[in-house]
Amino acid sequence: MRLVSYNTQYGFGRDGKNDLARIAGAVRGADVIALQEVERHWKRTGYADQAAEIARLLPDYHWVYGPGADMDASIPGPDGKPLHRRRQFGNMLLSKTPIVTSRNHMLPKFGTQTQYSLQRCALEGVIAAGSSALRVYSIHLTHLSDESRAPQVERILDIHARAFSEGGAWCGGHPTDSAWTEGGEPPMPREAVMMGDFNFPPTSPLYARIVGPRSPEFGRMNNRDGFVDAWVVTGHGEHEGVTCDSGTLNTGKRIDYCYVSATLRPKIKSARIDNDAAGSDHQPIWTELDL
Repeated sequence: MRLVSYNTQYGFGRDGKNDLARIAGAVRGADVIALQEVERHWKRTGYADQAAEIARLLPDYHWVYGPGADMDASIPGPDGKPLHRRRQFGNMLLSKTPIVTSRNHMLPKFGTQTQYSLQRCALEGVIAAGSSALRVYSIHLTHLSDESRAPQVERILDIHARAFSEGGAWCGGHPTDSAWTEGGEPPMPREAVMMGDFNFPPTSPLYARIVGPRSPEFGRMNNRDGFVDAWVVTGHGEHEGVTCDSGTLNTGKRIDYCYVSATLRPKIKSARIDNDAAGSDHQPIWTELDL
């Protein structure tokens, strides 16, 4: 299974051009795609429905969209009645196999007075994977500071910890009406993959909060019930690689990650950063799992 995560910067590349076809071209071929900074009905992108446009460009995929920020953008219709639109900014998941269930989790938001603070979210999809399923998240944390990201990290770890015990979209069974149980009980796997723009480098204590503390003598201590960094598992150094540049690929940092449940560590086969993609200020990150 090939997975890719890409912060699209709503289609604006390093050349200043807005081109969703470049985004689609950079991720086409993956089995699972996690996108961040996908927007709907903003003036800067011509009031386009970018989620629908990306889905049109990638017609072989199932997809779900989850907004963080969600605001009114309705306009008067030709008959004088409101033409319903929402100005949204959020994450997207696409999969070659069905996305069996989906939930969009709002993350804690710090209410600033002068800095720009945007509602962020973690979009969850339970994706059919052969005879089983995999829980996948497209995540985008705030850009402001580690202090404002810390509650968001705690929330996503809590979401993960509770997911299996909560069960899928429905569980059990209705005593009298089979319409409620149509299709059979949906799965909620223990294992998960969290992909996206976490907005912190590996030097951040929040990185250690996800993948475990470091022993001065024995190295990174991944908890067996926690997550591993696929990039590191496949032989790269924690401080190697750039996924977001501030002008050139020599001045950026690795702030986009694919975190995989530690129990799936033996299934991680490869990880790479696509340094050739130019459709955003981020680079796509690819991970291959033997699923």
